[in-house]
Amino acid sequence: MEPFIRYFTTHLTVERGLSKNTVKSYGGDLAALEEFLTANSCRSWRDCTREHLLDFLDSQRNLGMETSTLSRHLTAARMFFRYLAGEGLIAQDPSALLDSPKLWRILPDQLTVAEVDALLKVFPMRGEALEIRNRSIVHLLYASGIRVSELTGLKVADVDFENSLLRVKGKGSKERIVPAAAQVMRLIRHYLDGARVELCEKIPLAPWLFVSRRGRKLDRERVWAIIKEAALRSGIDKNIHPHTLRHSFATHLLANGADLRIIQEMLGHADIATTEIYTHVDRGRIAAIHHKFHPRG
Repeated sequence: MEPFIRYFTTHLTVERGLSKNTVKSYGGDLAALEEFLTANSCRSWRDCTREHLLDFLDSQRNLGMETSTLSRHLTAARMFFRYLAGEGLIAQDPSALLDSPKLWRILPDQLTVAEVDALLKVFPMRGEALEIRNRSIVHLLYASGIRVSELTGLKVADVDFENSLLRVKGKGSKERIVPAAAQVMRLIRHYLDGARVELCEKIPLAPWLFVSRRGRKLDRERVWAIIKEAALRSGIDKNIHPHTLRHSFATHLLANGADLRIIQEMLGHADIATTEIYTHVDRGRIAAIHHKFHPRG
């Protein structure tokens, strides 16, 4: 990509007079953005869109970034693209209409039950090995609520088929046991017995549950692309990513009466306050229903 970050950091130092530490922080934020864009086939800053930026911020949140760090990422991006647009280096500023990440702690994105059903039906039960693998991934993310990093870290030995349980390694390498529906376990068994054998032909002893077409450990970016493909095929007009299925998992459990402490345990949240964001979402849904159906709403 073009060396625009260097132009921008020079501008911050020479013309804006910002401190060395501030310039270094912004430069690091933008370098992370550049790496993400390159990994997602965006070869020029001129090609960066609002959707690219949303996906980048979501990926950082997926990695466990604090809201304050996400806000700084967004600030760096806004300053950077405003500078590029002002210098005539890009036609328009893709960050102009982005919302603040502070809102994400209150209103996490989610899917309706009907949208989840549509998403789960996208990849066929039988067919190409990658399609069967992708079906298992989508079903497991929604059925268990695990993070994408936890999914890619799963090994075959972590799956307890007899009791429909997963041994998941979360943040800080903390392990927890997560239940998964028997139906999803059957999908995973079907994948292991056929598709995965084909994918691991050259590495038959690969330990990872979900592997690439060459039998290597699947990375987060590929899972991201799988969910994006599923959303496109299902016709859902939302900015869907792996974390959306985690949010939907928790929200649907709460809406159907699950105890908040149990949801906290399944999600692997260290603090119940993190899980409580889903109570705000549910209250918002109730308020919307009241507004829509009550005569005085």
